[in-house]
Amino acid sequence: MLQNANFHHGKEATNVAFIDREPHCLLGLFKKLPIERLAAGQSLFFEGDPAKGVFEVVEGSLRIFKIISDGRRVITGFLHAGDIIGVSLKDRYLYSAEAITDIRIRRISRKSFDAEVANSPELRPEVFARLCDEMAAAQDQVVLLSRKNAEERVCTFLLKELLRVLCDGRGDLVIELPMTRLDIADYLGLTIETVSRTMTKLNKKAIVVPAGRHSIRILKRSGLAQLAGNDDENGGNTMEMAPHLKSLRH
Repeated sequence: MLQNANFHHGKEATNVAFIDREPHCLLGLFKKLPIERLAAGQSLFFEGDPAKGVFEVVEGSLRIFKIISDGRRVITGFLHAGDIIGVSLKDRYLYSAEAITDIRIRRISRKSFDAEVANSPELRPEVFARLCDEMAAAQDQVVLLSRKNAEERVCTFLLKELLRVLCDGRGDLVIELPMTRLDIADYLGLTIETVSRTMTKLNKKAIVVPAGRHSIRILKRSGLAQLAGNDDENGGNTMEMAPHLKSLRH
């Protein structure tokens, strides 16, 4: 259930008609919708709730996760500004979404979203491409958790975050990590102690250095890619991977 009490706008405000506008991309569907706000630590929706909305992250970061049978949390991804949540969902949310930082979002009803996509020849291929990206991301996560050691997992995560920064046009090689070490551990299937030890090792190898409370500077991109288990010494074929990673949406 959406926690509407935490938002600045009620449910009815988001179910607007798209009049005199033909969006040419999925983000265009959200352009005229009101901004809603959620504080850090608050839930956007819970696993199993009816999937009544699709969301654009305007500002801030979220974690998406599942709680498995023994009560442990498994984080399946992180979402940031420009990401869209819920494109592939139909009836019920398959995971929970929770704000890591204070966030700003826009929301469209599932019914309106489906109608817009059905009536737009431009949007249908984009939805299909995003679904393909989600499947590719899921396969990558299986490889990460089943085949890579702790150092490779941490480096793969950092490399993915770096490529996201490069996609946004920044060239300073500084990545923001608003999530906690525990979040990273739950995403990578490691303990928080292992994540911390691996980060320290990468610092001693001069691969990364701290650049602030929640930031890391990548000093050796090719070294990071090699430690991640990538064959391409220039950074995991960055130019080809960056558009793919930018398009990953949940």
